[in-house]
Amino acid sequence: MTAVCRAPLCERTRCASLIDMADTSEITEAGEQGSRPRKSSWRYIGPGIVVAATGVGAGDLVATLIAGSKFGYTLMWAAVIGCLVKISLAEAVGRWHLATGRTLFDGWRTLGGWTTGYFAVYVVIWGFVYGATAMSSSALPIVALFPDGPGLKTWAIITGLVGLVFVWFNQYAVFEKVMTVLIGVMFVVVVYVAIRVSPDVGASFAGLLPVLPDGSLIYTLGLIGGVGGTITMAAYGYWVNAKGWSNTSWMKVMRIDNRVAYITTGIFVVAMLIVGAELLHSSQIALTKGDQGLIDLGRILEDRFGAGTAKLFLVGFFAASFSSLIGVWHGVSLMFADFVERIQAARSGVSVEKASGEKVGRQQRSVPFRAYLLWLTFPPMTLLWLDEPFGLVIGYGVLGAFFMPFLALTLLWLLNSDRTPREWRNGWLSNGMLGAAGLLFIVLCVQQVRDLPW
Repeated sequence: MTAVCRAPLCERTRCASLIDMADTSEITEAGEQGSRPRKSSWRYIGPGIVVAATGVGAGDLVATLIAGSKFGYTLMWAAVIGCLVKISLAEAVGRWHLATGRTLFDGWRTLGGWTTGYFAVYVVIWGFVYGATAMSSSALPIVALFPDGPGLKTWAIITGLVGLVFVWFNQYAVFEKVMTVLIGVMFVVVVYVAIRVSPDVGASFAGLLPVLPDGSLIYTLGLIGGVGGTITMAAYGYWVNAKGWSNTSWMKVMRIDNRVAYITTGIFVVAMLIVGAELLHSSQIALTKGDQGLIDLGRILEDRFGAGTAKLFLVGFFAASFSSLIGVWHGVSLMFADFVERIQAARSGVSVEKASGEKVGRQQRSVPFRAYLLWLTFPPMTLLWLDEPFGLVIGYGVLGAFFMPFLALTLLWLLNSDRTPREWRNGWLSNGMLGAAGLLFIVLCVQQVRDLPW
């Protein structure tokens, strides 16, 4: 029997509101009122696109191209597994934020003071060196497009300043829209180039069978663990909160968002493997390692398909590089602001409010956020003129190599403990994927440390 509210009009309005709240709310395990699961919708998608666009930089594209040039389609299966690994990692980050109402750094602090020390050293050294790398990477395609204009150093400084101003004055909603446009450009350009080189469809499908050619182990591990896997994966939860997703009612939406983002990343990787296999492998053409390799590819595309295709590719190269720049400027600065806030709260004995979109908005206007933005922009400009100090390179390489195992293994710890509500703890699949990711990243870490110029 349907209940009827016989109150006056204003009371009936309130009555209807209360009935609607009762119909769409539930009591969480912690005894707090939350909302029923939201219906998944394409209009909600955003944070996953941001983290994918940030994680896929020019260096990742070159590494994938070189793998394709050396082994053809043989390692296609590794790209697919890498996509699944990233989906698992990002899902775990987002699930922690939504299930607990706490940020990832807040979770790390519960594991002991060592996490605070590690993050403090890492974020300072990594940010200094990455700032110069991101600015140079964004400047390279501009110099190639406008060879008669300013030089690389000038364009690098300009891109850094543009990134600084953009992130400083814009909130998350505008940032997300711009990142979506940039990843759209990346997607269209990379897929277009892959189609132009006329892929061998049969060989592509054959490449889905796990095979390890001689000398391919490191390239295989790099494909699985490298593309789209940086500190910005840890920033995913902050972008989830910035979007306004702050409780378990958004869990299904977050998972759809994450899968769409990393399937898109998988398509990037597959497309670049196709370009490497068809354009470089068959012709035995070698690329320069690092971002310069994409300039080499631009010249090859111009010789093969004309100046129009080459220029379009350079535009896609810029979209990949600049999206990584502003993504780090925004996401890692948010992490740093949260880091400082929690250090200050611990010292003063004040409790920290739960994660929410409003809180992220305030953090983006905070002094620590803007201080780290300045750190990412101005000190690294000195590296554009000076050779990178040897000790700094060693420290950066070691810390960078250790971050992804740190992320995977601490997520395993957090999501299997009573820090996470029982309903949202890891199942066997999540544990298996995070465990495999942790092992993979440890192997990559050891290899990267071995390759450092000691």
